[in-house]
Amino acid sequence: MQVMVRWKVLEDQVGQELAMLREVYDELASAEIDGLRYATYRLADGVTFIDVVDLPQGPGMLRQIEAFGRYRAGLEGRCAEPPEVTQMEEVGSYRFP
Repeated sequence: MQVMVRWKVLEDQVGQELAMLREVYDELASAEIDGLRYATYRLADGVTFIDVVDLPQGPGMLRQIEAFGRYRAGLEGRCAEPPEVTQMEEVGSYRFP
């Protein structure tokens, strides 16, 4: 399962968003979940974020990450626009992690 998630946070919540995302990535690095590919990007406006995620065993893979649960629990309160999830199918890639 490959998805793209796009959301926009409130301007005063950007620092909190970045801090919580760092916690998620720190825990992901130590968990080393086989097959999971996960990347987050911040767009030029500074408040819009995009995740590109490959979950070969489904969304349950992220439930192993406690920091992700904490992150998701408060996300709606930080958002100016809620997350929009789009499923994707890879057609090809070149040097993309």
